[in-house]
Amino acid sequence: MQLIEQITAYAAQYPTRNALVGLRGLETGGSTKVNSNSDLSYAQLFGALDALASGLQRQGIEVLGLFADNGPEWLLVDLACQQAGVTLVPLPGFFSAQQLEHTIRASGMQALLTDDCERFTPLEPVGEALGELAGLTLIEIPQATRVALPAETAKVTFTSGSTGTPRGVCLANETQYATAAALAQALVELGCARHLCLLPLATLLENVAGAYTCWLLGGTVIAPSLEKLGFHGSSQLDPAQLCRCIDECQPDSLILLPQILKLLVAQVRLGQWQAPPSLRFVAVGGGKVSPELLRQARTLGLPVFEGYGLSECGSVVALNLPGADCPGAAGRPLPHCEIRVCDGEVQVRGPRYLGYLGDSGVGSDMDGDWLATGDLGAIDKDGFLHITGRKKNLLISAFGRNISPEWVESEILLTPMLLQCVVIGDARPHCCALVFPLPGTEDAQVDRWIQAINERLPDYAQIRNWARLPAPLSFDDGLLTANGRPRRDAISHRYAESIETLYGESHAVL
Repeated sequence: MQLIEQITAYAAQYPTRNALVGLRGLETGGSTKVNSNSDLSYAQLFGALDALASGLQRQGIEVLGLFADNGPEWLLVDLACQQAGVTLVPLPGFFSAQQLEHTIRASGMQALLTDDCERFTPLEPVGEALGELAGLTLIEIPQATRVALPAETAKVTFTSGSTGTPRGVCLANETQYATAAALAQALVELGCARHLCLLPLATLLENVAGAYTCWLLGGTVIAPSLEKLGFHGSSQLDPAQLCRCIDECQPDSLILLPQILKLLVAQVRLGQWQAPPSLRFVAVGGGKVSPELLRQARTLGLPVFEGYGLSECGSVVALNLPGADCPGAAGRPLPHCEIRVCDGEVQVRGPRYLGYLGDSGVGSDMDGDWLATGDLGAIDKDGFLHITGRKKNLLISAFGRNISPEWVESEILLTPMLLQCVVIGDARPHCCALVFPLPGTEDAQVDRWIQAINERLPDYAQIRNWARLPAPLSFDDGLLTANGRPRRDAISHRYAESIETLYGESHAVL
């Protein structure tokens, strides 16, 4: 059963059951930012999305942009677009003005909904406000040019590319539903009835694996503002505020990125937080997770399970589960897809994307029905998928040894005193690392930690020398991708001269 049909059925069967909950934002500087403080039952959710879908159809909108904070409004617009047959283009909050202008033109959107008009009024393609829908301002794009999107494109979601312009992935509703249905099938026995949306809703992982899956299970989706969750800007997070929000919401399930899991583990180890007993399942994905971090999290009361997916496949394709778990692996394939490893590269067959924004169709990453992911991996005898790194990131040492930098970085970043790490060593006799420590960390502390990690690594992957980064890597300076992964070529170019010194010194400050 498709998502809208399932919500309709629940509205008839359980009309008073909570479907969508919003929370009031934090008071800062004497002002309060309100996302929504109203709970919507399934009957109310059905009525609200039906009314909003009719409003979109009356406006004659075919492609709609959405730039808004997390909250019920965001999810209502998403659902209403599906019901009205409108293509939705979620705009991530980290986009620059140049990226916003490019996306507005490239997608052919005729209008956009936003809670932040100031971000758009200076942009050349943007016109006047047409009014309000779902509590958001509807802005006209007067010179919109019709774009030939792939047939059945329901959503254009953005994934990190190798350049400063993330790629728009065109998805059908059916592909998103297939992922959510497979996850609901896998999680039904856990009884997860309350899901807290912790990641930005413009992230496909959160709206498909989080909200959609919860609704297919008849549960309650909790959608606080990002400020309420402790997020500030595109990359700052207050872990204490995040923990307070989790305690207030008492969710059954969460989805985390590895760096957020690391912060939560640190809060527990410092005695500043304890995971609520309501938590039954915490999924972590979006990057390599150290098995040791997973073990630490579980020992401290966080029921964490690693998964793996990609936007081109509608999000999650493999997941560890209670009773089917292998720490360090990405899990077994979900029932809606197949996974194989060909020449060391992970390939997936099943529901997939329709093409990229601006492209004529699915590109050269397809081998028949199989999608080449660009990820390196292996499948063990028990059917668990192990991701070892990115194909394009593979380091080949001067002695011919293949080294996945993500593997070594995940080990080094186990300590809370190191916030960022980039391993280098392609065509070099050994590996070195660029690190950004927690302020106040002394060189001797970093030395001791790296020596301890080296004892767990084979000699060809050990870190012989390291250097401090002068400032944290960020998306804004072009050194991180949209989802926080290092842009290795850009980093190597930026710090080329200093990297050369690493191969003659024990450590350095760049």
